Amino acid sequence: MRELFPEPLTAEAFAPFGEVIEASDRVEQIAINYGYTTRFNDLAQIDVADAGGHAIVSLFRARPLDPPLLKTFERHPLGSQSFTPLQGRPFLAAVAPAGEFDPAAIRVFRAAPGQGVNYRKGVWHHFLLPLEAESDFLVIDRAGPGSNLDEVELDARDQVLVVGGG
Repeated sequence: MRELFPEPLTAEAFAPFGEVIEASDRVEQIAINYGYTTRFNDLAQIDVADAGGHAIVSLFRARPLDPPLLKTFERHPLGSQSFTPLQGRPFLAAVAPAGEFDPAAIRVFRAAPGQGVNYRKGVWHHFLLPLEAESDFLVIDRAGPGSNLDEVELDARDQVLVVGGG
């Protein structure tokens, strides 16, 4: 087993895997509702139309792993998947590049309060990893025909213990 320390979640570091969803100066900002609201525009490329799919919006409630030991990864070959925390708590995003799963390529990011992620179609990722407490996430992903879930279970030597992420 190896240990990984989470990296800070930044748009540049996360770019190979998808987009960071956050209100930041790097995105287009549009004043709406007579100036009472700022729209942070077009934060993620939702990609779910393959094989007749359509976007759905769901809430996921997830509990922290104790300890945060990564044993399985999944990917969605027909659609992207976005996660935005609703309570403003930090979480971990564990990913590996699309293609054949490579346990040596696993990276772990620590999302700060106010950040979400959008995993690109085919990117390997761990299931939700909230840090402080049970947390709710707004999820936008794909529904429709076709098989849209691949899972891989890691051998004991490839499992990852996330340290220093809390």
